[in-house]
Amino acid sequence: MNIGKASKLSELTVKTVRYYANIDLVKPNQSSLTGYREYSEEDVLKLKFIGKARKFNFSINECRELLSLYENQNRPSKEVKKITLEKVSEIDKKLNELKNLRDELNYLANNCNGDDRPNCPILEAFSKK
Repeated sequence: MNIGKASKLSELTVKTVRYYANIDLVKPNQSSLTGYREYSEEDVLKLKFIGKARKFNFSINECRELLSLYENQNRPSKEVKKITLEKVSEIDKKLNELKNLRDELNYLANNCNGDDRPNCPILEAFSKK
């Protein structure tokens, strides 16, 4: 199938599908007649797999590793679990950072009078070195 159909079936943009092919995450066949890439159903399944993994914020290299494990029928599931738990840990860290940022912004907002005077603790906090 052509890139447009592969894109539609995988629910990824054409640009994204082309990028994943360019970096060899998927390896569609090249038509000898047209020179265009031809995607198989297996390629579409891999594209869907990568799309889902990217939604969980796995990097391209992590997707490459997960895809390699997915393709290996003799894979140890402990490797997949390890990668997944590392991602959970990263997400927990990011959530904590975001909570701290939210608390700090909330504190600044609560200490700003929000009136017609120019004094603003929010701007003062942002301008500190």
